[in-house]
Amino acid sequence: MKHRNTLVAVAVASVLAAGINTANALSVTRLTPPSQLFATGGAKSAPMIARFIPGQRFDLQATVAPDVGQTISQVDWSIDGKAFTPVAGTTSLVAATASGVIANSKVASLRAFSINKIGVHTFTATAVQSDGKTVTATGNFEIVATPINTATSAKNVIIMLGDGMGASQRTAARIMLNGYSQGKTNAKLAMDTFPNTAMIMTASLNSIVTDSAPGMQNYVSGNKSINNQEGVWPDDTTDKFDNPRFEYLSEYLARKQSKKLGIVTTADVFDATPASNAVHTQDRGAGTGIVDQYLDDSSTTGLTVLMGGGRKWFLPNSTNTNSPQVATGTQRTTATDYVLPSDIVTGWQVAAGQSNANRDLITDFTNAGWTYASDKTTMNAAGVPNKLLGLFAYSNMNVALDKIDGRRGASTIVNDYGFTDQPMLDEMTDKALEVLDANSPNGFVLMVEGASIDKQAHNMDAERMMLDTIEFDRSVQKAKDYVDGTGAFAGNPHPDTLVLVTADHECAGAVIIGASTVTDSALQGKTNTAASMRDTVVGNYELAGFPTYTIATDGYPTTTNVDKRLLIGFGANSDRYEDWRTNAQPLRDSQQPLNGSAPLNTYPSSPTTRDATTGFLITGQVPGSSAVHTGGDIPLSAYGKNSSQFAGTIDNTDVFFKIMRAVGR
Repeated sequence: MKHRNTLVAVAVASVLAAGINTANALSVTRLTPPSQLFATGGAKSAPMIARFIPGQRFDLQATVAPDVGQTISQVDWSIDGKAFTPVAGTTSLVAATASGVIANSKVASLRAFSINKIGVHTFTATAVQSDGKTVTATGNFEIVATPINTATSAKNVIIMLGDGMGASQRTAARIMLNGYSQGKTNAKLAMDTFPNTAMIMTASLNSIVTDSAPGMQNYVSGNKSINNQEGVWPDDTTDKFDNPRFEYLSEYLARKQSKKLGIVTTADVFDATPASNAVHTQDRGAGTGIVDQYLDDSSTTGLTVLMGGGRKWFLPNSTNTNSPQVATGTQRTTATDYVLPSDIVTGWQVAAGQSNANRDLITDFTNAGWTYASDKTTMNAAGVPNKLLGLFAYSNMNVALDKIDGRRGASTIVNDYGFTDQPMLDEMTDKALEVLDANSPNGFVLMVEGASIDKQAHNMDAERMMLDTIEFDRSVQKAKDYVDGTGAFAGNPHPDTLVLVTADHECAGAVIIGASTVTDSALQGKTNTAASMRDTVVGNYELAGFPTYTIATDGYPTTTNVDKRLLIGFGANSDRYEDWRTNAQPLRDSQQPLNGSAPLNTYPSSPTTRDATTGFLITGQVPGSSAVHTGGDIPLSAYGKNSSQFAGTIDNTDVFFKIMRAVGR
């Protein structure tokens, strides 16, 4: 999704704070894990909010407000009505520092709690203030039965995540890539061939419209998070990294089954989707600390492969300040770095972190035994190392359309960004599977993200969105090849592998509205008015026909400016100008360090400047200059070991429990 550095104030202040008082009176104003039992003031109402598998770790936390003139002296915990004695060093009682919290409130935490008994449990916080007066609050959570790991369990899990990819993005890519004959597709996408399908409800903890952080992490934790937060619940402190945690799929399987983790993305590796597999933070924008956690906690997560963009976070800032050194590409700052409180370090047995903008993280990775690849050539030359780090751009990698045009010599866009030798997503996927297969005797979890399906949908750039979907589907084929023993894995099948293809949410309300009724030459001759560009171009119903694209040997259209082309509309759009032709340049990417320098500063800055002289104005339904995520259900396709359980309409958190039933615990 488009990057959002600041949390929505109302969400931070109110989510999960049912019963919060506006005047000082001894009370528990927030209780975590979130539960209806607490939020409803004691009613044991459905649904069950917090759910875990046996032994999965999570934090307990309470914010307590004292009477006027008093202080909170201690908070004790009980489970199912029985007093619980925490492990030494895993509790804390600190001042609440978030805006809007009642004066003198304290935040009490108990870190890395777990329980094996199946069923619904209660947990109670009992707070004592300085005059001896007490207050209690009770919530609940559920431990969900999953089978013990057996011979019928899946060994490997591959999660293919098309960011922002709804049903229309999939359909548009199929039409462009394969075409139709008399109403029937000439061929399916790789993801279309998966035999099992479910529809996923995508809401986050605080909104019907999720952003990418909870959109991903809900799949791999079984628990809801609020927008912009990764692997944590909200709290009442301002520290970006001290929120109450819950254990990821990767952490649990690394701890219990010694499985490895791979993360592959076309985005900056600090971005919400990749980070929401291994990093715990309340701020998805805290890039320095996020990438530091990848290495610092790699023994906890099993991280073995990390590939994508994001080199800007790995390069040392020689001034060691909060001012990024744009000219050299580094964006490391102490303001976005992390140092953890001791109770998290002790409870979760993780690195304490350090505030060091001058850290040379690439060197630290290589000193820790990782092989570093800076481009496609060095990635291919790396062979099959024990661990692989690939950083192919300063921030987000270039999109498929521009990378392919660069390889064909038809565009200099990749040159403008300074990274001419970037791999395609399917090439990265093949390499990740090679490395993980060779180094994961107990299996692995691999997450592969087609990131710019979302980013180009935000930009309402239809052709770049569709080609990124095609690029993503080519990587899906690589995962299928791994299962079947075809392609690069010919003769070496892996039937013990579960593959899931889904999205974190849909973006932009993209829909196929029809096709152009005119040739590309005639389209270029149209005037920039609705009467000319819309009323005589947009073909609906039978006027749409079946658009035809010629596919080159590299697997992508020879050109997207074809006669009678496919037309995409956007329902969650901001204002934009539209001329229906492929944009020569992508919109400027604010996450790129050199965005303000030539030649990137000459790229169109927004959808209201792009095509302004050639297109007609389409008035949007949302404010700002970007299309937004939508709240509709999205499809999930499943293939391989134990994939048949993925069916019906399910919540995104249900996916975690189905994965765990597939792999066992």
